[in-house]
Amino acid sequence: MVPPELTIDQGTLRGSTSTDLRGNSFFKFQGIPYAKPPIGELRFKAPVPAEPWTGILDATKQGPVCFHRDPLRKGLISGSEDCLYLNVYTKTLPDHANTTLRPVLFWVHGGGFYFGSGNEDLYGPDFLITEDVVVVTINYRLGVLGFLSLEDPSLDVPGNAGFKDQVLALKWVQNNISKFGGDPNNVTIFGESAGGAAIHLLVLSPMTKGLFHKAIAQSGCALNPWARGTTGCAFLGPALGVEPSDEKTIYNILMTKSVEEIFQIQDILMSGLVLSGHRPVGFVVETNSSQPFLDDEPMNIITSGRFNQVPFMVGYTTGEGMIFDLMRRELKDFRDVVPWFFGYERDAPETRTIADKIKKFYFGDDEVSPKTVTQKYNCLTDVQFLYGIYVTIINQVAVSQVPTYLYRMSVESGLNVLKIFLKIEVPGTSHYDDVGYLFRHFATPDITPGSTEDLCLTKIVKLWTNFAKFGNPTPDVNDPRLKAVWKPVTNTSNLDFLDIGKDLVALVNPDPERINFWKQLFSESPAAHKTHHK
Repeated sequence: MVPPELTIDQGTLRGSTSTDLRGNSFFKFQGIPYAKPPIGELRFKAPVPAEPWTGILDATKQGPVCFHRDPLRKGLISGSEDCLYLNVYTKTLPDHANTTLRPVLFWVHGGGFYFGSGNEDLYGPDFLITEDVVVVTINYRLGVLGFLSLEDPSLDVPGNAGFKDQVLALKWVQNNISKFGGDPNNVTIFGESAGGAAIHLLVLSPMTKGLFHKAIAQSGCALNPWARGTTGCAFLGPALGVEPSDEKTIYNILMTKSVEEIFQIQDILMSGLVLSGHRPVGFVVETNSSQPFLDDEPMNIITSGRFNQVPFMVGYTTGEGMIFDLMRRELKDFRDVVPWFFGYERDAPETRTIADKIKKFYFGDDEVSPKTVTQKYNCLTDVQFLYGIYVTIINQVAVSQVPTYLYRMSVESGLNVLKIFLKIEVPGTSHYDDVGYLFRHFATPDITPGSTEDLCLTKIVKLWTNFAKFGNPTPDVNDPRLKAVWKPVTNTSNLDFLDIGKDLVALVNPDPERINFWKQLFSESPAAHKTHHK
């Protein structure tokens, strides 16, 4: 087959072809630059659109990933500071006889804001592209390079550069996606984990109006404790032997260091964090920027209704907390799971009181041990993911004019590769394992037609692509593949949700006892109540 070529705003691309899960061909255009390399004077700064090129750009190979360590392949440290590239996958290219544009699915990868990429070893399009959609995956800056936030306005590093990368990629989609057969007026953003939090933040951002039309936040939201970064140099100053208040010196030092040296510093900072404490990477509220990605606290934006009101899907897996086994993070001191936004120092008596309540609720008189591993996973699921998602839903639904859909992912099969990799034997769907039903990745097993894996991924792909097409994941009540009606949340006292297991089951109020425990805990804390509970 002749390699496909097309011309976009920047120049001409030559792509390649591949086949999807069902054996049908599709086109791939990979490694497309959407921004200038964020190097030299552009390090830490907001991204700048890519310049045009002459000749034909080879889009048959993926672009460099952003510098990181792979948590599944721990010896693998790879990437480049020049990493702002995206990939486009499409079934057909438009011509004069074929002008029907298709819905666009725009993926933001997870990885805690400090690892991962949008490339095919983690996010191959083979499953989603079986439906009539165009898929876009992106890289964005990670770690200190993507999320350094300095308070000195003269340095022009207010933070959120990694999120601004995502915004620029969405602008690229608006300008170019029709050339690939995608509809710029029907773009669904979706992501998982840090990608899920990024999706929620894109919904809340004043920078993104009109850039997307639906949003899916998987296992992450702006109100999860790990999504928040820090303004200033409280972490970096001590690591560099400089007073945290001396931002100009810190900035100048960082500008002289190689990407490898910055990574080494970041690696030390990230390894010493407690589970629910402050992190040096994540979103910040920008107070010294003329064009902020986020100009107010997320809860204020949510409750005022000032967010981008688009159909919204959000949910979690039953065993989110299993991910911490991958990071080898043991639950030894329950003060480590008290969210930082309760406002107490770790050694404060209030922190000990809250920690004791958490331990009592989940473990009773038992200790953390192999026999109580389910309780550990539930505790980490709730504090790191579920409660923030719950608070997001009840507050957005109260002011939103568009539907919000809630799910709980409980599916288990051979595609739950992270749980299998971690050798976890208790029931539950691990964090990240929902991704294996949407994308092919390096550990995806062979899929036999008609197998449990095939049937489950077909259902989940259909729900996600239905939402992208119609803003409703179950528009056809007679679809034999789904056999369910997924109702949007309309009553915040009785939350409709879909349990996505081997069967799809419509239910009300997920995990109510656990949610009510955290509601009570938050209501007793003035600081937490102010920022995370309404």
